Amino acid sequence: MKPEATPEPMRLALDLARRGLGRTHPNPPVGAVIVRAGRVVGRGFHPRAGEPHAEVFALREAGDAARGAVMYVTLEPCVHHGRTPPCVDAILEAGIAEVHIAMLDPNPVVHGKGVAKLRAAGVKVVLGEGAAEARRLTEGFAHWIRTQRPWVVAKYAMTLDGKVATRTGQARWITGPEARTWVHRLRDGVDAILVGRGTVEADDPRLTTRLPDLAAPHHPLRVILDSRGRAPLTARLFDPALPGRTVVATTPAMPAARRQALQARGVAVWPLPPGPDGRVSLPALLDALGREGMTTLLVEGGPTVLGAFFDAGLVHKVHAFIAPVLVGGARAPSPIAGLGRPHMAQAPRLQQVTLERLGPDLLLTGYLVLPTAPDAATAGTPRAAGRERHPA
Repeated sequence: MKPEATPEPMRLALDLARRGLGRTHPNPPVGAVIVRAGRVVGRGFHPRAGEPHAEVFALREAGDAARGAVMYVTLEPCVHHGRTPPCVDAILEAGIAEVHIAMLDPNPVVHGKGVAKLRAAGVKVVLGEGAAEARRLTEGFAHWIRTQRPWVVAKYAMTLDGKVATRTGQARWITGPEARTWVHRLRDGVDAILVGRGTVEADDPRLTTRLPDLAAPHHPLRVILDSRGRAPLTARLFDPALPGRTVVATTPAMPAARRQALQARGVAVWPLPPGPDGRVSLPALLDALGREGMTTLLVEGGPTVLGAFFDAGLVHKVHAFIAPVLVGGARAPSPIAGLGRPHMAQAPRLQQVTLERLGPDLLLTGYLVLPTAPDAATAGTPRAAGRERHPA
């Protein structure tokens, strides 16, 4: 039975796991805490792929105090040899007597096997404490394991009357400083961030993470959709001094000279198959990002890009900021363009919706589900967005 409350050591382990968000791909963020006689003697988190896992860091800190102690870990310890040795072996060698695990590893290579090996060795295992939060922390990894594509999060800010800019295209600033800081914290925890050529031309963004309270913020992989290579080479996103990496996702229609000019600035160029409209195929782009080990993608694009992702059923989670501002005007753009849905019964709905206040603004967050039926007459049964397949 799932425990009703999350013990303090597991809460600490979850807080430690959050420190790895955006930094561990393609691995999941994991935190671990070791308690002996009611005192925390070891703690750790997985900092990045290729480095020791959370359990190992916690065991190193605990030293001899680990023998007979209790470990709290946010994800089932691994049993396989990857870049690092199995964590279950390290736990058994250290003499841990009891392990509390928030959730089983969604990776079929590990799923249930870590728990089985611990129990077979006489270690008491408790499952489920902090499971809901652990699942949220690993939703990108779990989706990537199933599909080999990143988990797609759409973010936009709109006025109270549903506009993302004035009729002249002016959009700064819809939200206040609290909301904008929240967005930078969101960027700090994702693997990649995406905009279209239109946003590059209109806003000239940097798409970096700017958080004064973090000494080393994480800068997600910057992805620009530019099917014909028309974004200005003077854009700040192409500045070689910008921290992090930038990728232009394009098609064979991009001129070779433009590709060479971008590469000379240190920008990677990914020629991808075009879709029926001649623009970059979004499924092909997600496949390419998945091959790079990107487990989460934040789409910050304008209405055209957001509309394309929503029309294709590729969005899994939405962060929508609503500002107490009224713009008005029929020509002022709304957040999501594209074809849209002709019938309300076909419209995707958000579930597990939460509402948060950030200064004067509201943040609505939810998970997207799509009707299973293609027409309004039979629509209504939801399904999760995106495809699912196990990696070969």
